[in-house]
Amino acid sequence: MAYQPFHFKCVAASLALAVGFSLPAMADQARIDDLMAQLREAEGLPAGRIAVEIQNEWSKSGSAALDLLLRRGDDALDEGDPLAAIEHLTAAIDHDPTYLEAYSRRAEAFYLNGNIGPAIDDLRHVLANNPQHFSALQGFGIILFDMDKQQESLEVLRQVLDIYPADQTTQEYVNALEVMLEGQAL
Repeated sequence: MAYQPFHFKCVAASLALAVGFSLPAMADQARIDDLMAQLREAEGLPAGRIAVEIQNEWSKSGSAALDLLLRRGDDALDEGDPLAAIEHLTAAIDHDPTYLEAYSRRAEAFYLNGNIGPAIDDLRHVLANNPQHFSALQGFGIILFDMDKQQESLEVLRQVLDIYPADQTTQEYVNALEVMLEGQAL
């Protein structure tokens, strides 16, 4: 009988290790915070690499099913099929309503499909939960620009530059908006 408690402890320890090593990767908030600090200081190509690292961290779902649905949504977007992307990304959201990256990517799919209201709703959801999500902010700013809300677009895009100062696309939009709004009270 003295053997059983020891055996149980070994089995329990093995099980704990196996579960620990089999847990899916999830976004590491400390790593994201460190990368965000680096992003604010970086310039040029290094800034772009850091932005990609952050987006990769945000994409970590912790679920093989979610990863598959996100990949299928991305593939559909790459193939120019926003409707299929919406279906895959909606399935990801149904599977895990807390997975913000699915909302962010679905917003892009909605936008490309001409569904501006749902795109804005998804972006608002992402930004309510992660105000530092520079891709969602940029998408929101571009939608506002397309809706002829230049002042609001400029304000949102400046927020992107506060987070990601080296983002050339956002800087180009900001420059164009500043020229457009020249002479108007900013």
